[in-house]
Amino acid sequence: MSIEIPENMEEVAMQLAQHQVRGEQTDETAIIQNAVRDILQSFFDEALEGHYDDVNWDGDDLVITDFMGKEVGRIHPQSDTFIDDFKTDADSLIERLEDKTTAIVGGR
Repeated sequence: MSIEIPENMEEVAMQLAQHQVRGEQTDETAIIQNAVRDILQSFFDEALEGHYDDVNWDGDDLVITDFMGKEVGRIHPQSDTFIDDFKTDADSLIERLEDKTTAIVGGR
């Protein structure tokens, strides 16, 4: 994982402070949303040995599309939102995203 992708609430707070120091407008929710998407994207890039699939938000779900634009996977949050999942237990969420990546990539 990249140092630029926060993996817990402490790292989210540090990234938020960095944005504020630079005068950039963002909030905790946006940082967590980007982190969750970026974490999942990095798992897919690693599993496929390159950037072949894209991870994007569709409401509260994360949708994975292949290079042809076909949906190959959809991941739902365990609670109401991935934001809540991250705040409650980021490590568990990251592990779940990794497991889902393995299942989606292996199911092709």
